[in-house]
Amino acid sequence: MAKLGQIMKQLRGQRNRTQQELDGLDQAIAAFGKLVGTNGRGRPRGRRRLSVAARRKIARAQKARWARLRQAKAAKA
Repeated sequence: MAKLGQIMKQLRGQRNRTQQELDGLDQAIAAFGKLVGTNGRGRPRGRRRLSVAARRKIARAQKARWARLRQAKAAKA
């Protein structure tokens, strides 16, 4: 019976250590959550919006990239 009591004591100690590790992990997760864009209430931040001019500039740049790619592909063929 004494061994059973000792085993229970060890298991409780292990449980307490594991609980402390879980608490530490919860704190780390909360800290990283704040870094990746939550506002503390668990909801993500509002979405950023591009202006019409910025979208147009990006679209033109992408079209130019595709045109260069098509030219390079045609030159190889």
